[in-house]
Amino acid sequence: MTAKAGAAASFMFMLFLLNTACQAQLSPAFYDSSCPNAISAIRTAIRSAIASDRRMAASLIRLHFHDCFVQGCDASILLDETLSIQSEKTALGNLNSARGYNVIDKAKTEVEKICPGVVSCADIIAVAARDASAYVGGPSYAVKLGRRDSTTASRTLANAELPAFFESLESLISRFQKKGLTARDMVALSGSHTLGQAQCFTFRERIYNHSNIDAGFASTRRRRCPRVGSNSTLAPLDVVTPNSFDNNYFKNLMQNKGLLQSDQVLFNGGSTDSIVSEYSRNPARFKSDFGSAMIKMGDIGLLTGSAGQIRRICSAVNN
Repeated sequence: MTAKAGAAASFMFMLFLLNTACQAQLSPAFYDSSCPNAISAIRTAIRSAIASDRRMAASLIRLHFHDCFVQGCDASILLDETLSIQSEKTALGNLNSARGYNVIDKAKTEVEKICPGVVSCADIIAVAARDASAYVGGPSYAVKLGRRDSTTASRTLANAELPAFFESLESLISRFQKKGLTARDMVALSGSHTLGQAQCFTFRERIYNHSNIDAGFASTRRRRCPRVGSNSTLAPLDVVTPNSFDNNYFKNLMQNKGLLQSDQVLFNGGSTDSIVSEYSRNPARFKSDFGSAMIKMGDIGLLTGSAGQIRRICSAVNN
């Protein structure tokens, strides 16, 4: 082993030890004594929001993902712009796209009424994603709790680290591996796109210029997404059951009906084809793997103990 390789291995080992130590401080029972009604208060707020806007389920799952991939699961995505903070809300992957901030704020308000200064915004995002999944037919899983909130945000990191709709399979796998997630984790997490929608500008290139797309599917999408204009017009990523958490997303990919390039690359003659095929046949395995991947993602870059803070308002650092 070269000196450079040895140093890299040592660095990765230290990261592993640090992450393991942080995970050890998390527990689904973290608030059982300090705020026993917190989880039910969050669940009520999330269910109410999705009942009013079914699309909010996908938005809350995506919000958790976009939070964890930038600085870790620390609620940095919720911070507004200030003189000292460059908000992640205006990053390319979030601007006019990420939703659910107001839903998290509402849940935080309800929790603060019963337990002021106890429950972190980072934990509320994690619980909200789980409750959103369960409400629309997806898996429910044990959310480990005890995260603390960051006092910083980074639009620069968000622009650099959030996956883009035009990326290759190799690029996506690399991004997820850097966060400690496997290719299987990546494919399982992508399955939540069955609930999502995309803006015209993100799939225009694919429906007009790609060859690995079903002709009828492309023709249908072109009706509301012309070559010029209508950039923000929305289309569902799953044309079969867009409001239910199921495995139709994977069946669509096998028929070349992935709307985004970053979706279709998961089934395009590459290393993840077999995983997509497996999930298309076995919805129970998909849901099980999705829950496990969400738990794993929720361990990225944690702030625990005395690090960070418990924000009183999720959009602003405490004075």
